[in-house]
Amino acid sequence: MELYLEAEEVRVGSFQADILCKDDDGSWILIENQLNETDHDHLGKILTYSAGLNAQTIIWIARKFREEHRAALDRQNEITNNQFSYFGIEIRLWKIGDSYPAPKFEVVCKPNDWSPNFSSSQLNDWKTKFWNKLNIHFQSNSFNFNIRRPGEKNTVHFGIGNPSEFSLQAVISQQKTRVGVRLSLKGDYATAYFHMLIEYKEEIEIEFEEILCWEELPNQKSCVIAFYKMDTDVENESEWNSIHNWLSCHLTKFDTVFRKRLEDIDPTHWDLDIAEVNAING
Repeated sequence: MELYLEAEEVRVGSFQADILCKDDDGSWILIENQLNETDHDHLGKILTYSAGLNAQTIIWIARKFREEHRAALDRQNEITNNQFSYFGIEIRLWKIGDSYPAPKFEVVCKPNDWSPNFSSSQLNDWKTKFWNKLNIHFQSNSFNFNIRRPGEKNTVHFGIGNPSEFSLQAVISQQKTRVGVRLSLKGDYATAYFHMLIEYKEEIEIEFEEILCWEELPNQKSCVIAFYKMDTDVENESEWNSIHNWLSCHLTKFDTVFRKRLEDIDPTHWDLDIAEVNAING
């Protein structure tokens, strides 16, 4: 996961959750730490905190997991839908010679489908199979992308740094017979980032070597910069290798072109004129 710290010791009624993060798709992640063996008190806490904070991923870290608590998390993963994930993690400390102790995290409990390899029953849906094979393509060719939960969906998300509301996306559409890659900007500063990027539209498109689609979507409170491959039969499995190559290459180009620019932008300078913006950005 690519996590972004949002807060520590977060109030939930009269209690406090240890760590609250956001994932690269904007969903909430709760992390509860325990320095000894798991107990019923902390099991109750993670259920209480996850409900109060609307967390979709719950990570419980402890020195040792009792079998009863491991079974409780397994059961939660079985009975909840695939929007929710429960992880049990044991922490170890490794020390070599005179070095400082280094943490090692061992996953002892996780959702059954948290893997690039799915059973045949899970691959009946062609979209799940498409994304699963794209995941394998990423791994086989050392691309720095990972689809954690391939499923029956048209869009998958990848992190591109802070703010956590921003993401790279791979999209497919059988109705429009196209596939594409997008930079999605959401949140309070989405419009500011979009307008400060579009000031350098020509420079960006020269670097990308293609004309991009720039979409400000005020009704959706988001902005999108996209590039599409048209006339693509995405349901035709014989074309998937070519499509996966295209998506991998263009996701990499998007990451290269936009990640550093997003890091360098200060959205509070959006109301300055272009001369001042150029001076600020050097």
